[in-house]
Amino acid sequence: QVQLVESGGGLAQAGGSLRLSCAASGITFRVVAMGWYRQAPGKQRELVATVSAGGSADYADSVKGRFTISRDNAKNTVYLQMNSLKPEDTAVYYCNKGSTISGSYISHNYWGQGTQVTVSS
Repeated sequence: QVQLVESGGGLAQAGGSLRLSCAASGITFRVVAMGWYRQAPGKQRELVATVSAGGSADYADSVKGRFTISRDNAKNTVYLQMNSLKPEDTAVYYCNKGSTISGSYISHNYWGQGTQVTVSS
């Protein structure tokens, strides 16, 4: 079965950095797109960044220039490097398996357990 396990969350100060990892199993990782979502308290889950099977990345406007998504197909792992963190980045971050159709990311209903990121001002 599909398993996605996130790690790397924690507490950071504003302006700091964190790197999230998501290890995938039960899938042919190299042929799937992957995404990172986040959900802050009282808010809907939002798409943060995606990477296609071919390595093309896309970002929400709120994180462009600060976050970088990457993948290591040899390790079945997708990463989210988060720099210049802001208090509004505080959320639970979730890894997702998906696909891309005509350049758009389509989320599949496979999620990790989430990892908490808290940014203090």
